[in-house]
Amino acid sequence: MKNLFLFWLLLVPVLAFSQAKVDTISVYSPSMKKNLKAAVTFPSSYSKSDQRLPVLYLLHGGSGAFNDWHQKVTEKGLVNKMAEAYNLIIVTPGVGPASYYYDSPIMDSVKYETYITEELIPHIDKTYRTLAQKESRAISGLSMGGHGAITLSAKHPELFVTAGSMSGVMNIDTRMWKVPEDFRNTRLEGQKAMLGNINYDAPTFNPYTAVGLVDRIKENKLALIIDCGVDDFLIETNRQMHELLVANGVAHEYIERPGAHTWQYWTEALPVHLFFMNKYLKRD
Repeated sequence: MKNLFLFWLLLVPVLAFSQAKVDTISVYSPSMKKNLKAAVTFPSSYSKSDQRLPVLYLLHGGSGAFNDWHQKVTEKGLVNKMAEAYNLIIVTPGVGPASYYYDSPIMDSVKYETYITEELIPHIDKTYRTLAQKESRAISGLSMGGHGAITLSAKHPELFVTAGSMSGVMNIDTRMWKVPEDFRNTRLEGQKAMLGNINYDAPTFNPYTAVGLVDRIKENKLALIIDCGVDDFLIETNRQMHELLVANGVAHEYIERPGAHTWQYWTEALPVHLFFMNKYLKRD
C-alpha cells in the first residue's frame, strides 16, 4: 500500500495544473433544527461542461470538523487532487463531536443518520450536477467517520455502491480500545447519554455499531474496503470486523499496514480508497 501512495506523490506534479474548487456551504437540518457546514470539492471539468459527476462523501473523526480533510492532511491539497484525478465531487460534512453518525433514540439533537441520508445528500444532488443514483455514490471516513461510512452504507444500501473505513471504530465498545481509562470512560458515558443502555457483547451486538450490522452488510453486497494501522488503538475492533465478515462470507478488501491513528496514515489511505472505489462508480 505504501508503494501506491508513492505513486500518487509522483503523480502530483502532473496534477499541478489542476483547478479543483471548494465550496463551503451551510445546510439546514430540519430533524435537528440547526445548520451544519460542509465542504464541497469539485474538479475543474465541472465548470467546463454540463457533465454530471459521481460523489464521494468523506467523513471526519470524533473530535473533528467539516474542513479536517482539507486542513490536516500531510499532503497539501490532497482532497482537491483526488477530485481532479478521479473527476468526481467530494463532500466533507461536519457533524457533532463523538456522535458516530447515528440517530439517538433519546436526544433530538443527535440525528446524524437522518441528516446525512435524508437532508444532506438530497441537498447536494439538488444543488450540484451529481449523478444522483446509488451506482455513482461512495462513502468513506476516518475513525468515527469510518464507523459512519460502514453503518450508513449498511443501513442505506439504496444510497451507496461502495463504502470504506480508515482506522474506523468498527465496535463502539470502548473495552476493545487501547486507550487510557479516563478517555475510555468519557466516551462510554457519552454513548450512554445518546443511546441509553445497550448490549455491547457478542453475538448480539447492538445495531448502533458496525459489527452489529454484518447481516445487513452481507445482504447488501456493497464493495467494501477497510484498513487500519497495526499500531492503531482501534486495531482490535478492525480485526474483529474483518473476522466477522470472513466468517459470514462477505467479500471485502482488508488492509493492515504500518501506522497509527494519525493524519499521516489517513493521508496515505485516501488515495488507496479512491483507487478501490473508482472501479465501482458508474459515470452514466
